[in-house]
Amino acid sequence: MWVEDWASRAACKGETPDALFVRGAEQNKAKAVCAGCPVRTECLAEALDNQIEWGVWGGMTERERRALLRRRPGSSWRSILETARTKVEVSV
Repeated sequence: MWVEDWASRAACKGETPDALFVRGAEQNKAKAVCAGCPVRTECLAEALDNQIEWGVWGGMTERERRALLRRRPGSSWRSILETARTKVEVSV
């Protein structure tokens, strides 16, 4: 099920924003916060659909997100990720 108010449930909600907008090796620490987040998919879809350029969102760096956007420009990432999540939930 897709969570509309995902930000209130995010694993990073208690983190300082500066911890998620870092460069280099520090990004791995930020990505670790995302690893067990219950709304990681919603967060990633938000960043991709709005082409957010900075920070770690949904466990992906800006470079990783740019690569996805280049592969599927103009896509609705919410739709793609929501469909993928549904397929995984059904198969489990």
